[in-house]
Amino acid sequence: MLAPSLHAYAKGLRDAAPHAPLPQGGLPLPEGARPSRDPAAAHLTAPVLTTREARLAVPALVRPFLTAPDPERAAVELERVLAATPARERAVFAALTAIPLPGEPAHRDRARVLARCLTRHGTTVRAVAAGLGLLTRLGEPEDVPYLRTLGLLDGLGRHAVTALEGLDRQAAAVLWLVHFARGDALRRVTDALAADDGTAVRERLSGLSYAPRNLGPEHARRLAEALDLPTLLRREPDRPELLVQALRLLTRMGSGRGYQDELRRYDGAVDLYEAVAARAHELPPLLDHRARLVTLAQGLHSGPAHLLPWPPGRRRELMALLLSAVGDTAEPGDIAAPGVVAAPGDLAAPGAVTEPGVVTEPGDVPAPEDRHRADWIRRAVRQLRAARPEEAAGAPRLRIEVAVADPGDPDGVETRLLVDGRPLVPVAFERGPGEPPERLLANGALRAGPEPREVRIAEAYCTEGCCGALHVTVRREGAHVVWDGWRRPGAPSGWPDLPAYRFDADAYDAEIARAERDQSWSWPARRTAWLIGAGLRERPELLTRWGLRRGWISTDHWSPETTVVTFHGPPAADGETAAGAGTGQGERQFLWYLPDDGTPPETRAEAALRRLAEEDPRGYARASG
Repeated sequence: MLAPSLHAYAKGLRDAAPHAPLPQGGLPLPEGARPSRDPAAAHLTAPVLTTREARLAVPALVRPFLTAPDPERAAVELERVLAATPARERAVFAALTAIPLPGEPAHRDRARVLARCLTRHGTTVRAVAAGLGLLTRLGEPEDVPYLRTLGLLDGLGRHAVTALEGLDRQAAAVLWLVHFARGDALRRVTDALAADDGTAVRERLSGLSYAPRNLGPEHARRLAEALDLPTLLRREPDRPELLVQALRLLTRMGSGRGYQDELRRYDGAVDLYEAVAARAHELPPLLDHRARLVTLAQGLHSGPAHLLPWPPGRRRELMALLLSAVGDTAEPGDIAAPGVVAAPGDLAAPGAVTEPGVVTEPGDVPAPEDRHRADWIRRAVRQLRAARPEEAAGAPRLRIEVAVADPGDPDGVETRLLVDGRPLVPVAFERGPGEPPERLLANGALRAGPEPREVRIAEAYCTEGCCGALHVTVRREGAHVVWDGWRRPGAPSGWPDLPAYRFDADAYDAEIARAERDQSWSWPARRTAWLIGAGLRERPELLTRWGLRRGWISTDHWSPETTVVTFHGPPAADGETAAGAGTGQGERQFLWYLPDDGTPPETRAEAALRRLAEEDPRGYARASG
């Protein structure tokens, strides 16, 4: 008996239980859909082709079948050929997404029929992957139902998503979530989307609760696409909880905790910004809401959102709307208006002020993390309101700003470089944020000296060694400072080349000096770290006398009120006290935590430097690694 096609198999499973929760990663494949992975059978097959080998071999095998006069028979034969080809399905798919297609319309139609036969009647993953690869460029709306069904299967989801991208982005997003959504709450929303149960979608979305770190930027973008979020907001104007979720998803899309610019990949970004800004005044003045509105304004000013296709002047109008909804930030420690009731789901993220349904009362003492978040709101709003529009006469060609992310959604602190008012890093390198100011401003890295200097201005969210970085050479050339010699080691090919930027040297020097002096973005613990770092640059012997090397000095990522000083070196010798260091050989990293005790940063930094001069820091720092 012939095995059923993978499409028929998947459709049968789904039809039998249309509302059943789908397993993360998709439905299991039927037996025999993939070549055996049993080590005992390894001798029966040739070694698996490398990706490079498959890119050469697979197109050569498939090309004769593309214009065959009988595509249905050709599909059967091609499936047999592919079954004997030791190539992984992902390599087959990748090869056929790039194979040259016939130019003649009649031949192109035959190739399309071949692709449909492979996807609709194929019984092996390789054959279906080949059809999906061809449909990434040959697919038409009638293919969407087949792609959606096939994409439910383990091993075919990512390929079906890619094929759907150009046909139905909403269907592609639902399918992506089926395979990659994590967490019970998000899985419940995904199951309702996959079952096309609009009522359940709205109800489950309304109560969706997650910590920001558990919902990545791509998850947020895919969920917004799957929901058609701008349309949903317009259709449900009387459900403020949907507005709250839209606000959260939009801020997550703009987060730097990812490897690509999700905002510019989201076709509805401008529409969603408009919808949220228009109704921002409806949000209760809770800390979480106000912080996210500030984050959106930050993004419009100098982040990836700046680069969306805004009509002239509209971007700044939306910034004004968002900041107006934030309200007055003049009072220190301003958290939320007394008497405001938090709706269920409004305060699930870290940094929330009250439990859902609890009324804040005058005189309530906020938690330290809430006070820090409120102080951040005040600083960020002051910075944004003081920023000059780039259209202003005499605006500098280069502008350097330090952007601090919402402490409730910690992405860190980055140096943003604006050239003619446009942020440079999101244009040139979208895999991570700009370097922190300690690496670009505290040590004078951007100063233009007599010798050219290469500077890393951005690094991938993971590390440079993993996914790349952005480097530029800074050199002085007469009356100008030139940025050129751009390098993006580790980044994929195909990104646009960057021009050489020429700045007036006097204006450039003045801007660097201003940025290095400006501490309006900082807070006490970070200022303490900055001063300790400056002290160690002037007096490196404070560490070298103990046989230690300086590491990074900043604030703790999850506890920004704590200064962290790190250094490297051998563990303490036997008989010495070194907290957690042990007596093993080899270099260790040591971390010295300095919680904010309320004293001025200058006093704390001076005391820290004095202690380094008097005591081996391995005796009071914590060893790690």
